[in-house]
Amino acid sequence: MDGQSGSMLYTASTWIIPAILAITLHEAAHGYAARRFGDTTAWALGRVSLNPFKHIDPFGTIILPGLLLLARSPFLFGYAKPVPVNFSRLRNPKTDMVWVALAGPGTNIVLAVISALLLHLANYLPQAAMDWVTRNLVNSILINVVLAVFNMIPIPPLDGGRVAVGLLPEPLSRPLAELEPYGFFVIIGLVFVLPLLGQNLGLNLNFISTIISSISDVIVGAILAMSGLR
Repeated sequence: MDGQSGSMLYTASTWIIPAILAITLHEAAHGYAARRFGDTTAWALGRVSLNPFKHIDPFGTIILPGLLLLARSPFLFGYAKPVPVNFSRLRNPKTDMVWVALAGPGTNIVLAVISALLLHLANYLPQAAMDWVTRNLVNSILINVVLAVFNMIPIPPLDGGRVAVGLLPEPLSRPLAELEPYGFFVIIGLVFVLPLLGQNLGLNLNFISTIISSISDVIVGAILAMSGLR
């Protein structure tokens, strides 16, 4: 193995491990919250699990983020197999939907805080291990915060869309909920297609990535300050 290949594998390992943990715990949190509020669908299917293979989507979790990383994309995007939730089985569907949706991003913020706190302990490791662990923890903070912020975009099926559907009055929540089958295409259009179109027109239409980056920077800064790292 040449030096360049070894360096690429080393870098990949510091991104892939925290990314898989972030996505796995995000999805498991949705299933756990749904069970607590009355829906056992995910539990019965074995999706309330810390086993990453239960949640990994080969393309969305590994190939797509890897390609974006190799292409030095300023914005990493990925997804896992969604945990199935039957909202009609929740005890209070409209209200409980909000808590089930928030469980995923909330877990990511908690993971980011834990990663920041663990950075203090990394200093006690041998130098080679310290560098690798430190990179994993720093990337874990970034991945978890970006994942939480991205998922709070108020477009279903993202968590932010589910939260909006649960909080908005019926005349507004119903049309938003009906957008869900097309939501993924709207997101792809906003995040990827629109910026490419803007480049061809000489315009900066990459506003979604800019908003996500700005909010993520604020949250990362707050976590670092709270953890005594800044």
